[in-house]
Amino acid sequence: MSVAKTRRRPRSWVGWREWVGLPALGIEAIKAKVDTGAATSCLHAIHVRRYRGPEGERVRFQVHPLQRRTDITVHCDAALLGDRVVTSSTGHRERRLVVRTPLAIAGRRFAIELTLTNRDSMGFRMLIGRRAMKGRLLVDPGASYLAGAADSEAPRRQLRSP
Repeated sequence: MSVAKTRRRPRSWVGWREWVGLPALGIEAIKAKVDTGAATSCLHAIHVRRYRGPEGERVRFQVHPLQRRTDITVHCDAALLGDRVVTSSTGHRERRLVVRTPLAIAGRRFAIELTLTNRDSMGFRMLIGRRAMKGRLLVDPGASYLAGAADSEAPRRQLRSP
């Protein structure tokens, strides 16, 4: 009896923090914490507004992609998947909107679900949770930027954005 083997792409090694891109949202570079303690991924979002478009429910929001910088803003628009109650590490429960968008990391691109929340007081504007990593990424908790540094021009381009 033969067992059919499925071809799987090898998982990529990443550090506990990485530069990533969210190309469909217009975010070329954002520093993300790769958080194995979080089930869901989340993105810093402000001025979040749901609306009905011709193809269904959507959400508009703004992102400050660079840590400790509020002068750079990326305006985003995405199809709304729905909402979800998320419990933080401190036990705080919050209902968040959920979008699905491609994530670019370690030379790979794959779709992930992101919850939207205000992370102004947090050190990272984005968290990559276990659901996004499963079968794709392996984490070395003692390393940073194993996937490579950000394109040196990406943060500069975002700084020049209106």
